[in-house]
Amino acid sequence: MRKHVIAVAVTNAIPTFELAVLCEIFGLDRSDIVDPWYELRLCAAEAGPLRTVAGMQIHTTHNLDDLFEADTVVVLGCSRAVHSSPPPSLVEAVCKAYELGRRIVSLCTGAYVLAAAGLLTGRSATTHWMNASDFARRFPKVHFDPAVLYTDDGNILTSAGAGAAIDLCFHLLRRDHGAAVANEVARRMVVPPHREGGQAQYTPLLVPPENSDDLAPVLQWARDRLDQPLTISQFARTANLSERTLARRFHDQLGTTPLQWLQRQRVRLAQELLETSDQSIESIARRVGFRTAANLRHHFGSVTGMSPMTYRRVFRYRWRSQHTAEPISGS
Repeated sequence: MRKHVIAVAVTNAIPTFELAVLCEIFGLDRSDIVDPWYELRLCAAEAGPLRTVAGMQIHTTHNLDDLFEADTVVVLGCSRAVHSSPPPSLVEAVCKAYELGRRIVSLCTGAYVLAAAGLLTGRSATTHWMNASDFARRFPKVHFDPAVLYTDDGNILTSAGAGAAIDLCFHLLRRDHGAAVANEVARRMVVPPHREGGQAQYTPLLVPPENSDDLAPVLQWARDRLDQPLTISQFARTANLSERTLARRFHDQLGTTPLQWLQRQRVRLAQELLETSDQSIESIARRVGFRTAANLRHHFGSVTGMSPMTYRRVFRYRWRSQHTAEPISGS
């Protein structure tokens, strides 16, 4: 099996952070987790020398032609000059890569390049919230969402700025290798393994700064009790909030409802158990709080788009082949 090639289109004055995220997640050799791992290629999209916005010179080993041979093409955030008038050669190359069936990803203002190529027309997309008005004005045919962390429209994915690049990259890891692999990389990077794409980019200013993390204790309380029947009233009592205030805090800080958040946490735990154990579907359903296999199949399918058994066939084999030659017994 060959490595999954990720080709990054590099323009001048790109954000240092987003480039570092790609290098940290996909550029390091993590073949002890999954073998083969990814191969990261930096492809010059403009004449050099190319530097980050912080002035660090970027050594590009490939050019735009290499986008066509990649499995995933990433367009990084770009300078105002580039996203105001994307280089025609870059727009043409991204468009051709898509026509060849490549997965296309933009980070932050890289969405301008995808929109200029016509790839976002009629699709959901996002970029940094500070560019919301400008982007929506320039590309009215894009279903633009200025609030979310990232969007996944099949073979085209976009992210908001800065930290949201991490969220989208982990989302790609989960799509390619499953939740357990993504969680292991997150542990090594000492970052949260998962934030929903629909979570808000930022907390509205009406929420006092001192309350920005007030949900953390109740979220951890719930994660520790996923196998138990949990109610909204229990959430509210634990958070010392009214149910109405709790719902508002979830919406403002997480972009979802308490019940939706809980269901997704149960599905995420089910994913990891399907990948890393031989427990039966019924046992996993009880372990994550869905109680019956039928309930697990329903909620799992609504979140992942596949059945638990299909997910296990896809990702369990990959995990087992990388981590053990012996079956893992269930409890």
